[in-house]
Amino acid sequence: MQLIGAIVRLQVQEASLKVGAKPPRWYDSTPLRTVPTLRVGADGVIGLAVDGTEILDIHNRTHPASKNRDGTNGVSVCFTGHYAAMRARFGDHLGDGVAGENILIAFDGTIGEDDLAPGLLVETTGGLVTLDKIFVATPCVEFSRFALKQAPATPPGRAVTDALVFLREGMRGYYASPRQDPATLTLGDRVFVPNP
Repeated sequence: MQLIGAIVRLQVQEASLKVGAKPPRWYDSTPLRTVPTLRVGADGVIGLAVDGTEILDIHNRTHPASKNRDGTNGVSVCFTGHYAAMRARFGDHLGDGVAGENILIAFDGTIGEDDLAPGLLVETTGGLVTLDKIFVATPCVEFSRFALKQAPATPPGRAVTDALVFLREGMRGYYASPRQDPATLTLGDRVFVPNP
């Protein structure tokens, strides 16, 4: 196994980050809630607050307004190096976690989809948790405009297209499927890529 890094942020989306009627819709990170513990499973994720309160993520299949597409996007991951690259391009307003992933892993540099083909192994107090079937979380126009600091009603243009191209290929993160159901992740858990 190859060590990638440790989990430095866990969070859930209580509601959609894309708000408003189309057009114009805009990106709002207000519904993001950081948690010290995340329960992952086939339905998606549930955040566990310090006091034990459960916070259902909007990508959990049991959420009343679920955005889970056939069980494929219930868990999302990103890397601190991706945020460093986004900040270098767009600015400091793109703080860690603002793209909405559930799991943020400390890693210098960027990681491509091919690098993640073997999956990820998370070393927890309960044993190894496997995240596999990893694929790119396709960026949206709303997040691209947020990155560019554009107003929602700004007509589409080359800048948004260029931002979308930059954010593709996993820059904004990935979706993954947990093999264990349920499994519990906590801050500081170490993350590995298994040997092919």
